[in-house]
Amino acid sequence: EVQLVESGGGLVQPGGSLRLSCAASGFTFSKYVMSWVRQAPGKGLEWIAYITTSGASTGYVDSVKGRFTISRDNAKNTVDLQMNSLEPEDTAVYYCNLVKSGVNYWGSGTLVTVSS
Repeated sequence: EVQLVESGGGLVQPGGSLRLSCAASGFTFSKYVMSWVRQAPGKGLEWIAYITTSGASTGYVDSVKGRFTISRDNAKNTVDLQMNSLEPEDTAVYYCNLVKSGVNYWGSGTLVTVSS
């Protein structure tokens, strides 16, 4: 059974940093592209970053480029999201995402609140 468990969210002031982590199990982690998505209050899901199986290639939505960094550890089955220079607009529930055999998998998410 696929399981994705996000952690690391919390309350941070504008300009601050947080590091999110997603622990994956139930599948061969190293064989799948992983992503982070987020959902701001009252809004839909927004894809924000992906990382390829080896970690050699990454991609970001324009709004987080230069501020967020996605990484993975295939030995530990984890995918992280380092978030710097956080803005109030980054307030959202953050989910890691796996697409496997055409099925989307999500964890329960971790809430990030950026506020002074």
